[in-house]
Amino acid sequence: MKKSIKSIFLFFILLPALCVVPVHAQTQQPVVHAVMFWMQGCPHCEDVIQNVLPPLQEKYGEQFDLFLIEVKGTPDVDLLYRVAESYGVPKEGTGVPFLIIGDQVLVGSDQVQDQLPVLVEDHLKRGGLGFPTNPLIVDLLPATAVPVFATQVLTAPTSQPASATAVEAPIEIGSVDDPVKNNGFTLAAVVMAFMIIVILYALISLLIGRLYFQAVWIVQRDAIPWLSLIGLGVAAYLTYVETQSVQAFCGPVGDCNAVQSSSYARVWGILPVGLLGAAGYIAILAAWWVGRQRWGWFSTYAPLALFGMALFGTIFSIYLTYLEIFLIEAVCIWCISSAIIIALLLLASLGSTLNVFSSTESEEDF
Repeated sequence: MKKSIKSIFLFFILLPALCVVPVHAQTQQPVVHAVMFWMQGCPHCEDVIQNVLPPLQEKYGEQFDLFLIEVKGTPDVDLLYRVAESYGVPKEGTGVPFLIIGDQVLVGSDQVQDQLPVLVEDHLKRGGLGFPTNPLIVDLLPATAVPVFATQVLTAPTSQPASATAVEAPIEIGSVDDPVKNNGFTLAAVVMAFMIIVILYALISLLIGRLYFQAVWIVQRDAIPWLSLIGLGVAAYLTYVETQSVQAFCGPVGDCNAVQSSSYARVWGILPVGLLGAAGYIAILAAWWVGRQRWGWFSTYAPLALFGMALFGTIFSIYLTYLEIFLIEAVCIWCISSAIIIALLLLASLGSTLNVFSSTESEEDF
């Protein structure tokens, strides 16, 4: 009887985890890729990011992928001028926002607002559009930015845009292809391996009914609320970044903004991953609190719900870390921190979960 209870429990906690299989594995839909140069403090850029892009993201989801390149200083300004010249746009007519879609450029918020929605809709009907093939920027794009529709050629604008915001230099630079922003892959790989080991250890512990080691700080239930609160803080910050279109503080490791601006930052193109994480940490906190009450069956089995959520969160974090390493090719230190926290929560929930099974078996023996 006790084996059947464990089997049923393992089935139901692993079944939702199987639903984490990437949506991208399903039938591929056409995608339109574009690139936009922008500058911090530029009101026209802020207008596009806050008012033009959100409706497109809401309407098309992952079918519209915009890669942002921030102009921070002299080297970036020079690059922008050279890119603009390659499209026939004179230096005096170059400004930000500077958006490239296919072989066509849109300069200034008015052009982006008026023409981008039409271009996206048109290219989706044609079967999609890859990232620009311009050799000046191809090395800056994600590894997944393969120009699969490179044969499509559009006419570059020849008239000078009237609404462009002039690019001023010099400004202190932090180049887009700065190697510091592209590090952290070793750390991400180690964390992913750690999560896989934790899951295997947790499942084996459940199957054999005991822990191989009992680090007090891990199995103590008092570690759960503290880990959950820290994780909630991380998830809340990521939610703020993802929903308000602001730049994240990344520190010396990785490029959080590349991750948060990718199409994978939202589940099914709708739900921000940070918001999903915040809801998960709140649910884990609630399950921990219920488990400490005396509400009969509800409190007795609350640790099982906590374990199931921690297991699901860890599997989902493995998937997200995989995306960062192999598809986005950028690492978010906030995401890595959350992955470590949810794995530790899974370990911390093992003791109480095994206690539930032990008490159940004792009652059956009695």
